[in-house]
Amino acid sequence: MRRSTICGLAALTCGLAMAVGAQAADGQAGDYHAPRNGYGQPDFGGSWTNTTLTPQMRPALYGTRRAQTPEEVRLLEGAVAAKDAASAAPVNTASAGGASDNVGAYDRAWIDQGAKVMRVNGEPRTSLLTTADGQPPPHRGEAAKPLPAGAGSVEAGRAAVKQAGEFDQFAAQGNVAIGRMGSFDNPESRGVGERCIIGFGRNAGPPMFPNGWYNNNYLIVQGKDEVGIVVEMNHDVRHIRLNASHRTDDVRPWFGDSIGRYEGDTLVVETDHFPQTQAYAGVWKDLKVTERFTRVGKDRVLYRFTVEAPSTWDKPWGGEYEFAPLKGQLYEYACHEGNHALPGILSGARAEERAAASPAGGK
Repeated sequence: MRRSTICGLAALTCGLAMAVGAQAADGQAGDYHAPRNGYGQPDFGGSWTNTTLTPQMRPALYGTRRAQTPEEVRLLEGAVAAKDAASAAPVNTASAGGASDNVGAYDRAWIDQGAKVMRVNGEPRTSLLTTADGQPPPHRGEAAKPLPAGAGSVEAGRAAVKQAGEFDQFAAQGNVAIGRMGSFDNPESRGVGERCIIGFGRNAGPPMFPNGWYNNNYLIVQGKDEVGIVVEMNHDVRHIRLNASHRTDDVRPWFGDSIGRYEGDTLVVETDHFPQTQAYAGVWKDLKVTERFTRVGKDRVLYRFTVEAPSTWDKPWGGEYEFAPLKGQLYEYACHEGNHALPGILSGARAEERAAASPAGGK
C-alpha cells in the first residue's frame, strides 16, 4: 500500500526519453541552479515524497510560533522512533505502544506517518500553513478563534508534543478528517475514496498535503506541453496543461482545471473549476489555488501555495513545505484487488436490517 504505479501515462511518457537532465551539485537555495531536462525546463522529474510529522494546521498551543525548538523536535521525532522500534520488536513486546492502540487497525508496518518534522530551508516548522496562527483564515464575517492562554511558549510547545506523545493524534490533527461517508444501501452511495475512484485526504490537492496515514508519494513526469503528477494514493493523476488557458464552461473535473507555466526555476500552476466535493476550507465555487514548485537543491523541491476566493476571504493566504526524494519507485495502488471491504460493509448492513426486522429483534 505504500507504493503505487504509473498506469495510463504512456501518452505522456513515451516522448520523454530525451528529457534527461544533467545533475548539479546540491547547494543552498540562494546559489543552487536547477538542472534542465531535454526541453530546457527545470528538472523536477522523478519520485518524491512529502511525508512528515508536521501537521497541515498548527496545534493551538504553539500559538503564532512558526518554528519548533530543538527540544520539541527531539521529543517528537524521538517518540516516533521509539514507537517504530517497538513495532518492529517481537509480538510479545510490540504491544507496549508499538502498534496501533485500536483493535483491528493497521499496525505501523502499514502506515507512513513520517519520521521527521518538516523543515523549510532547515527551519523545523510547527505547521505547513504559514498564516499567523497556522490555521485557515475565518470566512468573511466569522470571528477568529482565540488562542489558548500561554500559547506559543516553549512550555506550551513541550506540552503539545507530550500530549501528542504517542504521535497518532498529533499527526492526524489538521491532516485527516474521516467520517461516515454516505449510507450503506449500495456501492454508489459510499465515498469515492472507499470505492477506489480517487484518494481520500488532499494528497492530490491542490493544495497538496500528506494525509497522515500512508501513500504520501508522487511521480512527476514532464512533457513539452504537459506535466503529469502521479499520486500514490489511489492512483490519482493530475494533468497540468502548459501555456494554456482555463476552460470557460462550468465543467468541474476532479482536482480542478490546472494550467502551468515556467518562471525561471519555478513551475507555477494555477487551478480553478474545483468540484464541490473537493472544496478546501469549505470553499470551492470561486476557489483558486496557485502552486509554485521550485528545485532548491539536489534533494529538495520547495512547494509553496496560495489560496484565494473573493467571496470568502479578503486576501490570499497559503503555506509551504519541501518535497524530498523517494527512496524507491512507485508501484500500482491496486485498491480493489482482494479488497473485501465493500461487500463486507453492505452485507453487514443487510444483516443488521434483517435482525432489526425479526420478531425477536435479532436475539
